[in-house]
Amino acid sequence: MTPPSTPASRTTTDVVVSLRDVCVDRGETRVLENITLTVHAGAFVGLVGPNGAGKTTLLKTMLGLIDPTSGTIEIMGHAPHASGGTPPGVGYVPQRHAIEGSFPASVSDVVAMGRMRGLRLFGRQSRADREAVERNLALVGIDDLADRPIGRLSGGQQRRVMLAQALCASERLLILDEPTIGLDLPAEHEFYALLRRLQNDLGLAVIAVSHDLVALAGECDELVCINRQMHIHGQPDEVIHSHAIQEAYSCEFNFLAGEIAHHESVQPHSHSHSHGHDDHDGEDE
Repeated sequence: MTPPSTPASRTTTDVVVSLRDVCVDRGETRVLENITLTVHAGAFVGLVGPNGAGKTTLLKTMLGLIDPTSGTIEIMGHAPHASGGTPPGVGYVPQRHAIEGSFPASVSDVVAMGRMRGLRLFGRQSRADREAVERNLALVGIDDLADRPIGRLSGGQQRRVMLAQALCASERLLILDEPTIGLDLPAEHEFYALLRRLQNDLGLAVIAVSHDLVALAGECDELVCINRQMHIHGQPDEVIHSHAIQEAYSCEFNFLAGEIAHHESVQPHSHSHSHGHDDHDGEDE
């Protein structure tokens, strides 16, 4: 496993996520083995690997939804526990699920759930809660949609709602599981541009899982590839051209190599600072 270069200015006080020799068993099967990873404040870390590699399991272990079999995990200096709730100080954007058009909640209702740790659903909001909802809706560029039913939004707009909800829970660390799945290419680019802007403006640390290695490699600062074990962690360009990535993806690599070659043959898009709505992505394209 190849570690990334670490700026000399970084110290242990910058660490927001620390995993040391983490193993996870599901029944008799070892799903993750000896995962060691450090994420610093302000870093954008992409997590990739083939289907069944354990990417979502690793996120759930960080979130305290699954207990590790062995090893240690610290999130913001504290060990998470499998209590069914996201650890304090972490904003989580789960994989997208279809939301019925008749779902009886407004955009602001859904975003406010990020402030309701330990409170009953739709409990009484404080002034600070309401201000946080308004602030984070504005940050993701959908403050004009606050009163609209969430089920009537496009897929890209719903992703922004979930991002605003996560920001209500934390403006230090965001963990996202397949955040752009179901979006078309322009909407995917706009979402990543927004995520980059938030990362830069707020000093956020971001950990994002994606099945699309090439797209995520074009956005993140560090790329981690796992397939049960960690195969490589480094700069994205180094990772996608490494022998370790070939080992991780095994028989999928010939297809992957073609995708990388195609990506490099076209002009890379710039990290534009998009503030608009993703209206062009349709409902579930």
